[in-house]
Amino acid sequence: MSRRPAALFAALAALVLPLTGCGAKISSERGADRKEAAGYPVTVRNCGTDLTFDRKPSRVVTNDIGITDLMLALGLEDRMAGYVTPPYRGRIDKVAWRDAYDKVPWLSKKAITKEIALDAHADLVLAGWNYGFGEGNDLTPASLKKLGIGSYVLTESCRNGGAGSARGVMPPLEALYTDLTALGKIFHVEDRAAKLIGEYRAQIAEARAGHPEDRRKPTVFLYDSGTDKPLTAGAFAGPDDIITKAGGVNITKDLKDTWTTVGWETVVERDPDVIVINDYGSPTAAQKKDFLLHYKPLANVSAVKHRRIYALDYADLVESPRNPAAVRSLARYLAAGHVG
Repeated sequence: MSRRPAALFAALAALVLPLTGCGAKISSERGADRKEAAGYPVTVRNCGTDLTFDRKPSRVVTNDIGITDLMLALGLEDRMAGYVTPPYRGRIDKVAWRDAYDKVPWLSKKAITKEIALDAHADLVLAGWNYGFGEGNDLTPASLKKLGIGSYVLTESCRNGGAGSARGVMPPLEALYTDLTALGKIFHVEDRAAKLIGEYRAQIAEARAGHPEDRRKPTVFLYDSGTDKPLTAGAFAGPDDIITKAGGVNITKDLKDTWTTVGWETVVERDPDVIVINDYGSPTAAQKKDFLLHYKPLANVSAVKHRRIYALDYADLVESPRNPAAVRSLARYLAAGHVG
């Protein structure tokens, strides 16, 4: 009996099997695509603009530590291609999502660029105006859109149509809750977002409960940096809500902006009871404190005379999931007999 039919059958089988395997792979990929697209499109409102997502982003690049914290607190490290932040922008050793940082590539310790986003094959960049986005570095939602990359703008940094490039459209903690809610919707983790927001509101309510309503509220000045003119926090920067919810009064809450400068004469005139230092990089918090204590124009300011100067970490003060803990920390300081 000839062996040709058997040989021919074996040859045909060799051709059919790879095709079958390829078909299974294609079917699997299509199934994965359908799964990723399930429940989409979704639309969220971001800085006055509607953003529509046809599928769940899978290659997210974040800029700065607070924005990265938003993703990691929501358990979305598996949707990230990496993050960009200088090493001095906030400690990560004590946050609940510490282990998640080890799972996400640290793409750059400098400024975010279009090239970084492209190299990471990003499908979404999370940054803010002056938190990565800016016309000066040609990194804007519009410029990324031309490259096929989506953008989400940190709500704290939304431009408000005021003078110059003034930012801020809502109270800072509401901006935090807004972003958590929106990201929860974009990534279909609404329950996680709602749980975090509930926990944060409870933490803040507990911190406020320790302050008698009839007690005089101490006035507070946020000192970020600067010697000629101090950089501080207006009504729409994180410290304003942190100070207010901690039982104090931000002396620059009348400034309808986020992070902005004032003159030292304003600080002297408003005579804060407490100065809160934004601790990051160089000069250090200790060096900033030393400057404040020895800067002659401030010699008669109450906070300086009584050495009531308290430092909080950068990541506590920019919009981030660390804000509620910062409220609690500052509330304890203000309530511990240091002021009032």
